[in-house]
Amino acid sequence: MATGQNIRTYFDGTWHDGDVPIMRAADHGSWLGTTVFDGARQFDGVTPDLDAHCARVVRSARALMIDPTLTGEEIAAIARDGLRRYNAGAAVYIRPMFWALDGDISGIVPRPGATGFALCLEEIPMADETATTTLTTTRFRRPVLDCAVTNAKAGCLYPNNARMLAEARSKGFGNALVADAMGNVAESATANVFMVRDAEVFTPIANGTFLSGITRARHIANLRAEGVPVHETVLTFDDFRAADEVFLSGNMSKVTPVTAFDDTKYAHGPVTRRIRSLYMDWAHSGQ
Repeated sequence: MATGQNIRTYFDGTWHDGDVPIMRAADHGSWLGTTVFDGARQFDGVTPDLDAHCARVVRSARALMIDPTLTGEEIAAIARDGLRRYNAGAAVYIRPMFWALDGDISGIVPRPGATGFALCLEEIPMADETATTTLTTTRFRRPVLDCAVTNAKAGCLYPNNARMLAEARSKGFGNALVADAMGNVAESATANVFMVRDAEVFTPIANGTFLSGITRARHIANLRAEGVPVHETVLTFDDFRAADEVFLSGNMSKVTPVTAFDDTKYAHGPVTRRIRSLYMDWAHSGQ
């Protein structure tokens, strides 16, 4: 299913117009879910952290026991080549993907060297900076590394995200605030989460139950460079109920202010606005 429009797909060594077929019925990734992907963004003529996203999809492939056939640098070069086919100011989502083609004698373990690759570009507008969301709890939790590939951005993890999100929407909220196996806050169903209290910023410590995002790391670095205290620590749902501001952090929207967690209301406050401004200033700085 296409999310955006004006799609171009790199597959089998060349660019194709549109949302082209890339997987076969017997591909390991089709029937056993051995797929990984990543997502970067072009907007306003810049591609912040593109190299980091391309490097991460390579790491994700290895975590899922798939042999990557390209380096992060090679993937980034393909992406930049494809982006030249778009208007300079176009907002484009950049999605490189690997999947296993064959299994070993058992059929289950991916066969070394049998790997598919594609890179999809599609125009998806950046979210308006005034766009907000709301959060609620969910009965579903983040898995741990000994029972899921939580160290990869893997397609097989997303059905769990989907049921979190569907449950939240059924309760009238935009997203879910999700617990880890210990019952502490991990992130939302779709993005990392931050909270602000007394002008200091807090985010759940990366404990292996969720991907510590590239955009998350960028916000932390930008804030600390400005002298704003940032704490990566264990956080409870009650900590979020006592927060002054809450926002989500992800590649798709960069910063999404949260206006409510169940019955707790938040302002779209000054620290959240400042974080978005810092990110955009950094993204356009060419660093």
